[in-house]
Amino acid sequence: MAIAFTFPGQGSQAVGMGKDLADAFPEARAVFQEVDDALGEKLSAIMWEGPEETLTLTANAQPALMAVSLAVVRVLEARGFSLKDKVAYVAGHSLGEYSALAAAGTFSIADTAKLLRIRGNAMQAAVPVGEGAMAAIIGLEQPDVEAACEEAARGSVCQVANDNGGGQLVISGAKAAVEHAARICTEKGAKRALMLPVSAPFHSALMAPAAEAMRIALAEVEKRAPVVPVVANVVVAPISDPDEIAARLVEQVTGRVRWRETVEWFGANGVSTLYEIGSGKVLSGLARRINRDIATASVGTPADMETALAALA
Repeated sequence: MAIAFTFPGQGSQAVGMGKDLADAFPEARAVFQEVDDALGEKLSAIMWEGPEETLTLTANAQPALMAVSLAVVRVLEARGFSLKDKVAYVAGHSLGEYSALAAAGTFSIADTAKLLRIRGNAMQAAVPVGEGAMAAIIGLEQPDVEAACEEAARGSVCQVANDNGGGQLVISGAKAAVEHAARICTEKGAKRALMLPVSAPFHSALMAPAAEAMRIALAEVEKRAPVVPVVANVVVAPISDPDEIAARLVEQVTGRVRWRETVEWFGANGVSTLYEIGSGKVLSGLARRINRDIATASVGTPADMETALAALA
C-alpha cells in the first residue's frame, strides 16, 4: 500500500514552531538559514520568538510554515530517507502545495520562500482590509452552502473556498455577502456559521489581482518536474508537468481548496498512510474525519522524526 506526504496550510502556525528541530538537527538549521537569506530578514526569529500577530501575517506565515515542513524533509533525507523511493504522492493544503512542490524538487527552498512572500503580500493587497471576509460553515451539505452563497452574492462575490471534509466548508468573498450567506446557512440548519479571523477573502474571485501576481512570479522562476506527482488542490489529480503545475498554482489563488476530495482520491488510489509534514496536526484530524481507513501520522518534532524513520525504513 502506498504512502502520501501532505503539507499544512495557513492556520497551522504557532510561535516556537521548528525551534526544537533547529536545536536538534543541523539540516533543519540550514533550511531556516536558507529561508532567512532568501527573504533578507530573520523570519526564523519571528517564528521562534513571535510576536504571534507578526507571525500570523499572511506574508510571514506562508514562508514560515513551508520552512518547518522542508526542515522535516531535509532531516529525514539526511538520515537515508528517499522521497522518490518511498512516497507515491505529495499534496498540500493551499500554501502547503508550495511546500509539497519544494519537497519534491520542483522549486528550490529559496525560490519557494520568495514565491510565498510574493503570494502572501499579493493576497493581502488584493482587497482592502475590512472589505472581504471568510466564514466556516459546520454541519451543512455542500449544495445547501453553495445555494446560500449564490443567494447572498447578488452581483457581489461569495463562494465556497475550502472543502475541508468532515462537514466543514469555508466560504469567502465580500464581507456583507459572506455575513448574509452565513445567516442563510444557519437558517438552513448549519450547526455553526463562524466568521473567521482572517485578513483577506482567500480563494475567492476577489483574489484575481493576486493570481496575476503569481502568474508573473511563476513564469520567471526555475521549475523542474517533481520526483513524485503532486495532487493539485484545484483539479484533485496528480500532475508532474512544470508548466501545468504553475498554471494550477495560479488557479489555486482564486479557486477552491478541494481537500475532502483529495483525501478521498488518496483512498481510492491505494494510499494507506498519510504523513503530515510540518507544523501542527490539522490535516491529520481532517483526514480521520474523511476516511477512517487511511492511517495518519504527524511529523513535526524530533520525537516524531525517530518514529517516522523507523516506520518508513
